[in-house]
Amino acid sequence: MKIVSLFTGAGGLDIGFEKAGFSTIWANEFDKNIWETFEYNFPNTQLDKRSITEVNPAEIPDSDGIIGGPPCQSWSEAGAGRGIQDKRGQLFYDYIRILKVKQPKFFLVENVAGILHPKHAESFNGFLKAFESAGYNISWKLVDANDYNVPQNRLRVIIVGYRKDLDKKFEFPKPQKYKPTLKDAIFDLRLAKPAKDKNKTNDDLTIPNHEYMNGGFSTIYMSRNRVRSWDEPSFTIQAGGRHAPIHPKAPKMLFISQNNRIFVPGKESEYRRLSVKECARIQTFPDDFIFKYTDIADGYKMIGNAVPVNLAFAIAQQIKKDLEK
Repeated sequence: MKIVSLFTGAGGLDIGFEKAGFSTIWANEFDKNIWETFEYNFPNTQLDKRSITEVNPAEIPDSDGIIGGPPCQSWSEAGAGRGIQDKRGQLFYDYIRILKVKQPKFFLVENVAGILHPKHAESFNGFLKAFESAGYNISWKLVDANDYNVPQNRLRVIIVGYRKDLDKKFEFPKPQKYKPTLKDAIFDLRLAKPAKDKNKTNDDLTIPNHEYMNGGFSTIYMSRNRVRSWDEPSFTIQAGGRHAPIHPKAPKMLFISQNNRIFVPGKESEYRRLSVKECARIQTFPDDFIFKYTDIADGYKMIGNAVPVNLAFAIAQQIKKDLEK
């Protein structure tokens, strides 16, 4: 089955769907810092590099499904949360504009949990109504990726629609019993290297992307414990290297007072950020997927903005079963 990928990013959704037997035939991504990574890892997929606002649906090939996650910054609780007032938030309507014309059998949208905040209720319900008006039976759920073979706690909203003439409605797969941990994901990785001066990439890495960001830790970062132990899932992998979790070899940070924690005295050298490679593993990217960048921050950003591959795979498997019935 063929799919089209909008706001494709580094391609986490795409890999998950391809593992389930789909084929990405066309993708759109406007961020030039991602193009080399996508083209390296998806050499057979046509990549459109324009803003989605400039894309005419007639230029997009027909497919069985459309997948993608419109930019999440507008809805994120960690950001300004301007919602539909933010131009990036309005890109949801470009997704819907294309969907109305192309009318594939199904679509999938992923976004942050913040889109469910009461202040965004009118916008979110508007999106759901627009998807339904486009001709689809809609299902949506707030899921934790850790329930779907992803070694991190990561809450995300997934919306799936089946074209109404198919007379089907998507039901989310049941959470898996085993919850993977940091030990499952990264215990075998060793000897990460610090990035070069000004956080530029290393050229002599034995394991691709196995390098971590240097620099101090902000008071915001130090306000919470940022260490999970080996037998726990990771904190959510974010899009900024500065806020990458600390490697689990370090002891958990000490509580001093409200919004103030410190590294355990005498153990400071053990506190390093997770490497780009470790973050990719936690996002369940396969080891042969290589991230291309000069500034290490771009590596963290691509990975943190991606949909975990195993979460995408679990959803894609269910969609494929439904469509083959």
